[in-house]
Amino acid sequence: MDIAGLSMALAQTSVQNDVSMAVLSKAMDANETMGDGIAKMIDAAAMERSVTPHIGGNIDISI
Repeated sequence: MDIAGLSMALAQTSVQNDVSMAVLSKAMDANETMGDGIAKMIDAAAMERSVTPHIGGNIDISI
């Protein structure tokens, strides 16, 4: 059994796991930021409807 080779393989696996966790963390942070932005946009749209409820409720179409 090659102890040096086993040690190198284990170290490489550990580094790969660390990198994967860092990338996953960044992706989760980005998704959280996007989710917060979407929630703010929805709240802004709801506020617009509550201030002017008559706007956007009906569509008049004539052909």
